[in-house]
Amino acid sequence: MTSIPKEKQALSPSATWKFIIPSLIGALLFLVPVSYDGQITIGVGILASFLLSTFGEWIPGFILVLLGFSAFAGLAASIVKPGFIQNSDMLRPIFIIGPVSLAIRFIGFAVGIMAFYEIGPQAIASRNTGGVVLYDLAPVLLTWFLFAGILLPLLVEFGLMEFVGTLLNKVMRPVFTLPGRSSIDAMASWMGAAPVGVLVTMKQYDEGYYTKREAAVIATTFSIASVAFSLVVANVIGIGHLFLPFYLAVSVACLVAAVIMPRIPPLSRKTDTYREGVGKQIDDSVPENVSLVKWGFEAARLKASQAASGKKLAQSGIGTVMDIWLGLIPLVMALGTAALVIAEYTPIFRIIAYPLIPLLTLLGLPEAAQAAPTLLVGFADMFLPAVLGSSIESDLTKFVIAGMSLTQLIYMSEIGILILRSNIPVKFWELLVIFLLRTAITLPIIVLFAHLFV
Repeated sequence: MTSIPKEKQALSPSATWKFIIPSLIGALLFLVPVSYDGQITIGVGILASFLLSTFGEWIPGFILVLLGFSAFAGLAASIVKPGFIQNSDMLRPIFIIGPVSLAIRFIGFAVGIMAFYEIGPQAIASRNTGGVVLYDLAPVLLTWFLFAGILLPLLVEFGLMEFVGTLLNKVMRPVFTLPGRSSIDAMASWMGAAPVGVLVTMKQYDEGYYTKREAAVIATTFSIASVAFSLVVANVIGIGHLFLPFYLAVSVACLVAAVIMPRIPPLSRKTDTYREGVGKQIDDSVPENVSLVKWGFEAARLKASQAASGKKLAQSGIGTVMDIWLGLIPLVMALGTAALVIAEYTPIFRIIAYPLIPLLTLLGLPEAAQAAPTLLVGFADMFLPAVLGSSIESDLTKFVIAGMSLTQLIYMSEIGILILRSNIPVKFWELLVIFLLRTAITLPIIVLFAHLFV
């Protein structure tokens, strides 16, 4: 006899279809690679790319309007506190905010104006700083999160996480110290975009499916750069002809880092407790006399049967999109531009990179002095190392620079800000330490592959 709980035994046959159909659509949208316009992406990526290509020239102007609305609506709501906002769990945290958040929104709006009209200090209005955020980063966030925020319930609310989590738990726990469901986060990043993986992690942590330690590890270790973005980086820096060994090196280095990072501070010191006020909402134990497939299937059916109505899920998705558009994008505009200004217009990264020059020379990299700052400037933005490294002549050095920019994972212009703004318990200094540790772990691996294949 198999020990299936009574609540699972009592499920109607419709629970099966409620699990299968939405989960299948969610997997097709978020996890299945598709070739589109010469690149590998996912269904959500195709929708985002279509929106970008159709309205691309209008999107920066729309973002500027969004930044202004976010700032002034936040100011008005925080002063007046109207009842319809004060009494709404969805609107209150978006519009009624503290003075620091309000100041950042106005700074983001001011930066947007300078970048859009190319006025004010060149360091801010430049196409390489404020322009990068307004014309490159923000449109991607706007379009990706529009579809990811609304469609994400198909991936996480109808049992797919429970089914996959049960099947992979015995692999993920001993290897990565994580629940099996975290593999979905990694796949969403790998096939689509790293911010989508972080969004999945944020939602799962907020709803009690990840502990503080698990959420911190997944957000900083499994936010893998997508295949499409990796190809863009390789082509920009000039090693597109080496993409297969290059991406193999990145994959191996990320895998090694994913095994090591959860076992060392600061991630290992995070507590295995769930978010306060939510508590643990998951039981991933499997009875000895029940097969993994059967138990996972029943857990998935139970989750699907408990899913909220379509109206409530749609409202939740719209709330997520509003939070990203009105809360995160102004933050990215302000702090992302600040990070790029520091990287472009100050010698800070060059100065702190001096100790790396003898190390890179010892590792046999040509043009070590020019390459050293690129290993640290990725903390500001993942794309900067490829841009700065494109002037280097050595393919060997380019291979290492591009590989490191992808394996370091933590960059403040997007992922870092997204994590800091979430409820995931990771501080700024911890992100910096994680960035440096990932650099130390993955550098020898990328260098080894570079010497083997270049």
